[in-house]
Formats: sequence, C-alpha cells, structure tokens
Amino acid sequence: MPRPRDRYGRPLAPDAPTAQITPPAPERENITSAEAWGEAINYLNVDLPFHAHEVFEQRWRCCPPAERDCWRALAQWGAALTHLARGNPKGSRDVALRAGELLGNCTIIAPVDREFVLDSLARLITCK
Repeated sequence: MPRPRDRYGRPLAPDAPTAQITPPAPERENITSAEAWGEAINYLNVDLPFHAHEVFEQRWRCCPPAERDCWRALAQWGAALTHLARGNPKGSRDVALRAGELLGNCTIIAPVDREFVLDSLARLITCK
C-alpha cells in the first residue's frame, strides 16, 4: 500500500490523521490528451498541483512519441507549481525555466492552452 500523502504530495507517516491525507490521483496506464488536460486543470483549480503533475506524467508515459516533449513540459509545470506550494520558490523557478524552454520548442497538443501555461511559467520564474 502506498504511503499516505498531503495535498502537495509530501509523504506522511503511515498513522497520519485522516484530515491530513489527500487521496492520490487515480493511477492509469492510459489517459487521453483531453482527459489529462481537463483533469489536471481541475486539480489546479482546487490547489492540488502535485496531482496535476501526476496526471500530466501519466499522459507523458502513454502518449505517442511526437507528443512526449509537450507532456513532459506540462509535468514539469506541475512540479514547479508543487515546489511553490511547498514553499520552495527557487526549486519552482528552476523547474519552470526548464518547462518553459521545452514547451517553447515543442508541438502543442490540443486541447493544451500554451499561452495559459507560458503565462503561469513566467509568473513562477519571477516569483521570489
């Protein structure tokens, strides 16, 4: 059984109070681009960036090779948002820089909103 985690994906003690535990994103071997984008954005809207990162990573693992850079960049975006939520602005900036570079050089997959992600990454890069 996986170790319980908090809302930002930090591992908790096995006997952590139930109120501190956030259920993980469902683990799947296959998820479509539309499902991944929609689910991840829903997680971001309720302040669960680690879950968004996990969903993007799931899509990255099962997508066609031509889409991998896009989903990898999105997984990095989710990781950057997670670092910020955990109080690590330097880690957030470092990952956001890599994500922005990768996203700027890849083919964007529908329904991904490139400008929305790039705006978010720009804010993360300038966050102190």
